[in-house]
Amino acid sequence: MRPSGRDPFAKVRPVHPHQWLWEPLADDPSFVLRSMFGAKAAYLDGKLMLCFCASEEPWRGVLACTEHAHHAALRAEFPALAPHPILPKWLYLSDNSDAFERTAAKLVSLARRRDPRLGVLPKPRRKSRRPRAGA
Repeated sequence: MRPSGRDPFAKVRPVHPHQWLWEPLADDPSFVLRSMFGAKAAYLDGKLMLCFCASEEPWRGVLACTEHAHHAALRAEFPALAPHPILPKWLYLSDNSDAFERTAAKLVSLARRRDPRLGVLPKPRRKSRRPRAGA
């Protein structure tokens, strides 16, 4: 038997169930995917556009990161969107929705086209007042 070159004790990471949604964004030079509170956050041009959650409700679906001023227009176009029950500043699409796949794919398309209704600039991180250990 030939060795496979793989570490048999390496931790196998499960594939995120919504990975297929951010893959069309990955070829954009400004695309960044970051972990955020157990979810995957997709950034384009430095703006947080979409957040893909795979935990328990109400953290199982897609968060459309947007300003309150755009909620009505997005909800009119995508009736399956609703304000998130914990983060009402963003709109939520549960993956239990009958329209999940279609609506989520359209939201990704809006993000690719840089629709001005999507995306928020993250607040700059505050510098710590405490000196680092060893500094």
